[in-house]
Amino acid sequence: MNKKDVFELKNRFKKTGCTFTKMCGCYVNAAKETLVNFNETFLNLEEDEFYKYLEIAKKTLSGTVGNNLIELNFPLEEEDQGGKQQFLMGLRESKLKNEGLLETFYQLIIDSYDYAGNYLILVFHDAYDVITKTSDNSKLDESEEVYEYLLCAICPVTLTKPGLGYLEDKNKIGPRNRDWVVGVPETGFIFPAFTERSTDIHSAMFYTKNASEPHNELVELTLGCPPKATATEQKNTFHTIIKNAINDSEKTTIVIGEIQESLNQIVEEQAQISKDSEEPVILTAESVLDVLTESALPRDIAEKIQTSYSEVFCEEPPVVEHLLDKKILAENEKNKTNKALVEQINILQERLKETAVSAETADKQNMQELNTDDGYDIMLQVKDEKMDQIKAQMLDGRKCIIIPLEENEHVTINGMTDLY
Repeated sequence: MNKKDVFELKNRFKKTGCTFTKMCGCYVNAAKETLVNFNETFLNLEEDEFYKYLEIAKKTLSGTVGNNLIELNFPLEEEDQGGKQQFLMGLRESKLKNEGLLETFYQLIIDSYDYAGNYLILVFHDAYDVITKTSDNSKLDESEEVYEYLLCAICPVTLTKPGLGYLEDKNKIGPRNRDWVVGVPETGFIFPAFTERSTDIHSAMFYTKNASEPHNELVELTLGCPPKATATEQKNTFHTIIKNAINDSEKTTIVIGEIQESLNQIVEEQAQISKDSEEPVILTAESVLDVLTESALPRDIAEKIQTSYSEVFCEEPPVVEHLLDKKILAENEKNKTNKALVEQINILQERLKETAVSAETADKQNMQELNTDDGYDIMLQVKDEKMDQIKAQMLDGRKCIIIPLEENEHVTINGMTDLY
């Protein structure tokens, strides 16, 4: 499933487009005990409930494909009789009307889900009449196929924080009642996958809110699929490989920043070459060495990183875009901007120095020219603000020019300073 496939499904989760037929649920406490089961015709729900459950379904298709949304492939043995894929096929075909299958499904999740608190298991059934589209994405009023699927969401149920509130029955402020509130989904999945606008019974789309710590126990034990690393996990693993090879925290930070710039350039170049293509660029073991070489790493360290990279990502090399770190790229951009500003300031300071030297030289030349003028024995050059303070006065029978000086003011006469 790509972004377009996900968006097409998610775009239907609204009042006018929703076609969910059934919604079933199971509320489980921290002791893994089932407290309540329910089975509803979705379109018959009260409006408030309808929109709240619909929002939960939307959240199970939120985030980034490859990071929060991971496409999983079923092993062949799981598609045989008794396998997890075959069980899900039966649950889908029952349209959530078989209570025995639902109980088995809930128990499968309860036995495998690693969660300490209370949670709610929700399962939606839908049959989407996929409308034919032309090559320019114009819709035709005819059906290609009916995409029938299950959407499962697992939501934490937490107790609200204690606090004060208005107690209407007592007309006073007092401690309010604490309620158990259903949160947004932590994890979930869609089966079968909706690939290229068509049913793919060999795959499921798994959702995780926390891409750093997906619930892989659900992937393996509930869906029967081998887990796949999220983009966040791949990125963290790649950075760990670099850190272990360099073994110098300060240098590692610089190198990772340079590598992020190189990877981002690859993505941007690919986007320019094939604007309409969604084909991802894979960072192979061979291409990773080219990226490392651009970072001016010593050859032996670059080869050490390449070897570790090959071992870790031997089965499925990551997509370049999955290894990008937006925070590091933003920090790099900030550092570039700051560096450019510092360079501009240095240039301006140099120009100011040059201007000041030129002005000083010009003043000296002017003074020298004035000194050669036979019409004057004394020449003064003062700042404009001192002009009003200059007075002529007779002292001991001689004419004198009086210029008052403040403590912080200095004088230069014929190049000699502070002669007073």
